[in-house]
Amino acid sequence: MNILSLQSAVAYGHVGNSAAVFPLQRLGFEVWPVDTVQFSNHPGYGQWGGSVMDSAHVHAVIDGLSRVGALAACDAVLSGYLGDTATGPAVLEAVGRVRRQKPGALFLCDPVLGDEGGLYVRDGIIRFLTEQAVPAADIVTPNRFELELLSGETVGTIAQAAAAALRVLARGPRVVAVTGLADGDGIACLAATAEGVWMVRTPRLPFDPPVSGTGDALAALLLAHLLRGEAAPEALSLAMSSLYGVLEKTRALGRRELALVQGQDEIALPSRLFVPSPLV
Repeated sequence: MNILSLQSAVAYGHVGNSAAVFPLQRLGFEVWPVDTVQFSNHPGYGQWGGSVMDSAHVHAVIDGLSRVGALAACDAVLSGYLGDTATGPAVLEAVGRVRRQKPGALFLCDPVLGDEGGLYVRDGIIRFLTEQAVPAADIVTPNRFELELLSGETVGTIAQAAAAALRVLARGPRVVAVTGLADGDGIACLAATAEGVWMVRTPRLPFDPPVSGTGDALAALLLAHLLRGEAAPEALSLAMSSLYGVLEKTRALGRRELALVQGQDEIALPSRLFVPSPLV
């Protein structure tokens, strides 16, 4: 299966495409990365080099893929950090071109807006994701902070997260997976579909500073298991279990960046499975 992935990239470390491509490849998928940003490293280091790609760059790469016939063989589109507001329409154009040639192709939109540290995109990107990308997507994967922005609701508890996820689900997606929810001494994620809401919970692994790219990797893993035919609760269970195994390896190695290569066996077959439990 083939996946078109439009999101940021870094030369050093693992965020955006640099966090998503290898896990997908390890699970047997062909991935065509289109970088919306090319930085030396994640800005969390306090300095970086590189630049945001303009929308013309994204259009040109998609055009090139179309000319060689690749879009007709695309099974899914994955989008993440956009960098520039004008890149949003280019992403939706890519989704439209893929779906015209392969109507069953999935679109997973990771609505990257910010995290507990605050917003780190322009207002235009918020409007684009809320009004255009989310209704067009099959799967949406916000974190708690992003879920509040997309739903317009306060999300302070698991029950509030479930209610907000269902509100976003009503706008068009088939799956809303909410990541990074605090749950006592653990971390929970939710999968909301028309059939109900499920929670998968793992222990919390302490990192200082926090590891970047976990949401990007989780979105990629979730998409992979959905493409393999798993139902949303089981897909989230497998994705979270693999990410937890990689994070354990990352912590054991004393790394700041995800130990994707060192923990690749956890991507292929997690050593510990965290099962989903129904909420609604």
